[in-house]
Amino acid sequence: MATSTLLIYGSYGYVGDLIAREAIDRGLDPILAGRSRDDLREQVDELGRPGRRFSLEDPGAVDEALVDVDCVVNCAGPFSNTAEPLVEGCIRSGADYVDITGEIPVIESIQDLDGKAREAGVTMLPAAALSTIPMDCLAAHLADRLPEADHLALGVDAVRIPSIGTVRTVLEGADTEGAVRRDGRVEHVPTAWQTREIDFGRGERPAVTMPMGDISTAHYTTGVPNVEMYAMLPQPARLALKSHRYLSPVFESKPVRWLLKQLAGVRDGPSEWARERGTAYVWGEATVGDDGEGDPDERVVSRLRTPDPYVVTADGAVTVAERVLEGDADAGFQTPAGAFGPEFVFELEGVEGFFDEVTPEASSPVSSLLQ
Repeated sequence: MATSTLLIYGSYGYVGDLIAREAIDRGLDPILAGRSRDDLREQVDELGRPGRRFSLEDPGAVDEALVDVDCVVNCAGPFSNTAEPLVEGCIRSGADYVDITGEIPVIESIQDLDGKAREAGVTMLPAAALSTIPMDCLAAHLADRLPEADHLALGVDAVRIPSIGTVRTVLEGADTEGAVRRDGRVEHVPTAWQTREIDFGRGERPAVTMPMGDISTAHYTTGVPNVEMYAMLPQPARLALKSHRYLSPVFESKPVRWLLKQLAGVRDGPSEWARERGTAYVWGEATVGDDGEGDPDERVVSRLRTPDPYVVTADGAVTVAERVLEGDADAGFQTPAGAFGPEFVFELEGVEGFFDEVTPEASSPVSSLLQ
């Protein structure tokens, strides 16, 4: 039987390199790919794997690069620039598509292509990373615990230094608003719209609403129409987000973006030592009949504890790719838990949970609105 071919686009970025090394460690023989000739050549020489350089601006070049590929893992952000040409190329070539995005518009645009992907027999599974794999599986678990749930609140406590690619993705989207899902639709709200005290698993900490991709994936996985995402942030970071509302025109200017991107380039990402010691705490709450003032008719809470976000992302992306290559995911748009079930998260090394509260004490409802 022919060996399945995996191509990793953006393989030489910080996260892409972690994913490439993880794939090689598992016995896969990935094709390393991207648009930078020098970076790709350096990685090919170091890892001893084949390389394939191509630009996403030329559909013909994309088709040629994917002609013998069974699955693409896209690690090249901002995904608002890279997902569409790769997804379209995968649909034309018949290759499955996996990425690690957390960008809501990207996930929504891929979901819009569900019909085309099904017709082509292609699986499209975006957001195979932290926070989405743990968060999506937690959302599915909560929906199983409370099938009547009409609201989901999910959150993560994992403060760490971002990689260059993550910083650049954020900067590319610096003019974006916050977002929640209301009645099944993505609704734009002010940045850091609301804050609440949440016990992620190590005592109550302040968290604010964030426009994370789980607003989309959790909805499509569970069918719950109202979803909010929170991230634990210390006060200086919350103040920075609050200031973003008024300073966004400054950050949107080309000179300031250029300077920040150069500053972002001075650090690749956390060291191996830091990754080995990192931890993330994932929290979720499902409610029925929330009156908007923190007084639902019924409420359940569950938690997960995972290794460092970058460790989970590398492990998760490769595990998803392996499952897709094995034919375990249906054609069309998929989410991690939608494709593989809520227990899928425990296929990732070091994940612990689900820690369920049977009769939870109320986590503080919205404690303040950042004006």
